[in-house]
Amino acid sequence: MGRTREIERLELRAPASPGAVPGMRRAVVDFAELHGVGHPPDVALAVSEAVTNAVLHGYREGRAGDVRVVACAEPERLVVVVRDYGVGMSPHPNSPGLGLGLSVIGRLTTEMNIERPDDGGGTRLRMHFANP
Repeated sequence: MGRTREIERLELRAPASPGAVPGMRRAVVDFAELHGVGHPPDVALAVSEAVTNAVLHGYREGRAGDVRVVACAEPERLVVVVRDYGVGMSPHPNSPGLGLGLSVIGRLTTEMNIERPDDGGGTRLRMHFANP
């Protein structure tokens, strides 16, 4: 019988602020490179966009909260989940961006799902990256 490869996991949680984006991006890219999963430049850009979306859109009207990132190195792919616990997916009339973040993420990933978690509200964005 062959041995099954254990799934390696990285979990991060930080206050949702612009300052959290670079550290989370770097940690996920380092994790991907360590395990040889995903394409690091694609992972870097997609994680930056996803965490930035959580920071800018997850919490409004001065409310504070966290952003959580979980990365799993599976044998054939990298799975990254970015979650906030804020207002969920809803129109943001005062958005400072161009609104291209999700389409950029969609082009960089092999699969992308946006979910509304039952526990704690907010938005969960699940991204899959094929191995190079």
